[in-house]
Amino acid sequence: MSPFLTTYLARLNWTDSVAVDIETLRGLHLRHNCTIPFENLDVLLPREIQLDDQSLEDKLISARRGGYCFEQNGLFERVLRDIGFDVRSVLGRVVLSNPPQMPPRTHRLLVVELDGERWIADVGFGGQTLTAPILLQADKEQITPHGVYRLLHEGNDWILQFRHHDRWQSMYHFDLVPQYFSDHVAGNFWSAHWPQSHFRHHLLMCRHLPDGGKLTLTNFHFTHHENGHTVEQQHLPDVESLYLLLQDKFGQGVDDPKNGFTLADLAAVMAAFDTHPEAGK
Repeated sequence: MSPFLTTYLARLNWTDSVAVDIETLRGLHLRHNCTIPFENLDVLLPREIQLDDQSLEDKLISARRGGYCFEQNGLFERVLRDIGFDVRSVLGRVVLSNPPQMPPRTHRLLVVELDGERWIADVGFGGQTLTAPILLQADKEQITPHGVYRLLHEGNDWILQFRHHDRWQSMYHFDLVPQYFSDHVAGNFWSAHWPQSHFRHHLLMCRHLPDGGKLTLTNFHFTHHENGHTVEQQHLPDVESLYLLLQDKFGQGVDDPKNGFTLADLAAVMAAFDTHPEAGK
C-alpha cells in the first residue's frame, strides 16, 4: 500500500482491507462523504485552488480541509486508481437551478469500470451529491444512503436526477468523452473566478452523516437534516460562533500553515455577508 493511500485511509478512520470490488467502492464513497466536507472557503479567501496531486493531498488529507468537485473527485480518483480500479474523470454541466441555456462543463465526476459494468461515482456535488456509486444504466431508480437517484440517456448525454418528494430534479448533464487535466484546470478556474459563480457569493459547506442525515451551511445559516426533514437550524450570531462550528460540525482543520485559516481570515470573508437572521433563509 502506498504512503498516500495509507494516509488517506487514516483520514477516513478506515481500518478494513481494500480491494477492487463493489464493497470497497461503496464503503469508501460513503466514508469520504461523511469525513471530508464539501466547501468553497478558498474561493472566498481568496486562494488559488490547485489540482495537482500534492496540493490535493496537502489540503484535503494533511490539513484536514474540504473542497469542491474538482478537488474532491480529483482526490477520490487517485485513491481508486491506487487501489487498482479502472477509473477516469468526466465533466458535467450543472442544471440544478434550471438555467435558461446549457452551462459550461464545470462539474467533475468519475466513471468506474468494474466487472464489466460502469458505475458513476461523485463525492463532490455538495448537499445532493451521491453517497454511493450508481450503475450507468438509464431509467433505473437507484437507492443510496441519502436518497434515490436515476439516470436518463438522451443521445450522447446522460442526465443525473434525484427524487425530491414526488418529482425528479435534474442535477447535471454529462457525456463519456475523455477529459484532460487541462480541462479540469479550465473548469476549476471558471468556477472560482467567473463573477456570477455561486461559489463566489456564498460560503457553502456540507457533510453527510452515516445515519442518512447531513449537515449544511450557507453563510451563517446551519441546518441538520434527517430523512429529508430539518431537525435543527441555527443562525449563527457572529464569526466566532461560525469559526467554532466549522471545526465542531464539519471537522475543518484550521491550524495548517498553508491550508489552515484564522479567525481573522474568516472574519474578512464573512464581512460581505449579512448576519441578520433572515439572511440564511
